Amino acid sequence: MTLQTLILKLLLKLPVPVKLALSGGRPFSLGGRTLDPALQLLSHGASKRSALSSMTVDQARQAEKHGLGMFSGSPMAGVSWRDVQIPSRGRHTIPVRIYQAETQDPTRPALTYLHMGGGVIGGVDTCHDFCQLLARRIGCPIVSVDYRLAPEHKFPAGLEDSLDAYDWTLENAAALGAPAGRAMVGGDSMGGNFSAVIAQEMVRLGKPQPDLQLLIYPATDFVTVFPSRAVYGETFPLSSDTMSWFKDLYLPDPDMDQADPRLSPAQTPRLEGLAPAIIATAGFDPLVDDGLAYARKLDAAGNVVHATCFDSLVHGFTGFMAVTPAAREACETIADMVLAELEQHA
Repeated sequence: MTLQTLILKLLLKLPVPVKLALSGGRPFSLGGRTLDPALQLLSHGASKRSALSSMTVDQARQAEKHGLGMFSGSPMAGVSWRDVQIPSRGRHTIPVRIYQAETQDPTRPALTYLHMGGGVIGGVDTCHDFCQLLARRIGCPIVSVDYRLAPEHKFPAGLEDSLDAYDWTLENAAALGAPAGRAMVGGDSMGGNFSAVIAQEMVRLGKPQPDLQLLIYPATDFVTVFPSRAVYGETFPLSSDTMSWFKDLYLPDPDMDQADPRLSPAQTPRLEGLAPAIIATAGFDPLVDDGLAYARKLDAAGNVVHATCFDSLVHGFTGFMAVTPAAREACETIADMVLAELEQHA
């Protein structure tokens, strides 16, 4: 542990009044929501550092790796993981990390999990803590996917890797100790985008739906400009500028049709017949309206939807479980929502 990490962790353990004193003196409220004190302290510190959108891609990736590394927790008891390579539709292989709990339930379908990062940054380490929690709390194997990133591999490369990894999970579910031929799909931010697209792609291909789609602060609509883009456009850790930077790097052509359902799943004309969806959003997030709007569309199309917003949290809260109890409780709630949905349809 570096001295910087030690100091940060000590600061985050300070009483709430001290955290507030160090980050503006009073609770920070915006749009009718009040930010968690620990996240307010992190946000205050981040305001003094360079924005991702001002960095090179390599610098942004290093910043993400260093930042989340500072916030990572201890290994979770009772959960093991291994890194393997799986085949893809192309000539490359896809790195994945497979998590399994000692208490794994053989009736629970496997989950293909897709990390956040705007399609530009992140990897399996980004969601490492959260995937351990999911494996232990749900009792299912997790296949976390290290899909290709832009700008080296622009849309739809990362999506295609995610689709291939989902297919691999289905084909290998029994070997993972889960029911044969069954799987869930889930992810956060861009991973939530990929997950929504995968469920829709199964409809387009005439294939069975996933058992469940887990969409955490997903980006589902590259066309509509929601009010939260302005209200929470300067919040930590995702700003509207960073979202635009991600998009510019991710798209193969700035003039492409952004209503393409494989890019903007919320723009799909018909949304009937999709897997049950759990949609979790964060209050202090430019994407909060996006996720909630997609939940309403799914519900209007007759799908099973369970949507919840964690008002005091920020985009990326699955990476902050070791920072604040509120983020960990939210992650546990999400896992419990998945478990409840599986049990209801067992």
